[in-house]
Amino acid sequence: MGSKHRLLPWIEDVLGSLAFESALDAFSGSACVSYLLKAMGKRVHANDFLSFARDLAQATVVNSSERLTSNEVMMLVADGDARGGFIERTFSGIFFTDEENRFLDAVSSRLERLSPNKAALARAALYRSCLKRQPRGVFTVGGRRYDDGRRDLRISLQQHFLESVDVFNGLLFDNGHMHAATRGDVFDVDVSDIDLVYLDPPYVPRADDNCYIKRYHFLEGLSTYWHGVELDPRSKVRKLRKRFTPFSYRRMAVDAFARLFEKFADTTIVLSYSSNGYPDLERLVSMISVYKPRVVVHEQRHRYHFGTHGRVDQKRAVVTEFLVVGT
Repeated sequence: MGSKHRLLPWIEDVLGSLAFESALDAFSGSACVSYLLKAMGKRVHANDFLSFARDLAQATVVNSSERLTSNEVMMLVADGDARGGFIERTFSGIFFTDEENRFLDAVSSRLERLSPNKAALARAALYRSCLKRQPRGVFTVGGRRYDDGRRDLRISLQQHFLESVDVFNGLLFDNGHMHAATRGDVFDVDVSDIDLVYLDPPYVPRADDNCYIKRYHFLEGLSTYWHGVELDPRSKVRKLRKRFTPFSYRRMAVDAFARLFEKFADTTIVLSYSSNGYPDLERLVSMISVYKPRVVVHEQRHRYHFGTHGRVDQKRAVVTEFLVVGT
């Protein structure tokens, strides 16, 4: 949801016209923009308030060379005791088969045998596997209701994992810088040594909601094996309780953006935004102009892949994407 993967060439064009050596991806999500910044030769700090998002950045941005070996992969997927069977007990009959749940329990129990970078890479491969095994790539409903028979839904979770390890192993490279990946509140991030900040906050949409926990709660729980989190007892799919962010509420969003722009006033600000968000573009440009004498808006038409089911959703999915650059 909200991933900028297909917009990366456009984002690179815009960022390539700016002078900077270090960057903060403040709402890093899938880490695809953080990875782009690394590929552009920048020193990158990726931050998000979700643990699994931090793992993705750790695996692909911070990690420059630690690949999972074939022996390590075989250790992870070997038959054997699982870690108490929490996933099998808690999520039986919801998203995956019992055998696949046991597989997730087993791999999770062995991650501590790996270095932090390799453990993050293995988790990233698990996240990709779980997403591809789900009919809509989200965890809001269980069962096979949206199963269209494609390969991703026919192969096992273990096969997905083996393929995903190869994908992530192939992504690693060293651009000569030390990078950082953190999980935390954007307002607590230290930006004293950052030249540019890329902001892609969970803006309030004009329909539905922007709750990443609701859609990706299973991945967030998997990132810590559900330690330190609370399951919603009312949820049929065992969701986590919603995590507060002021960007989710109209009554708080404007103030949250104002605080955001004030915090990053001493850096180049690049705001990624969409025509279906609140507050509107004109207001955001005005707010950035308080701190930046020059504000330029770049536009790109875009169709989001997420949620395009039915005519109403397809029409809503076509938006204008903006990159608002304040210097």
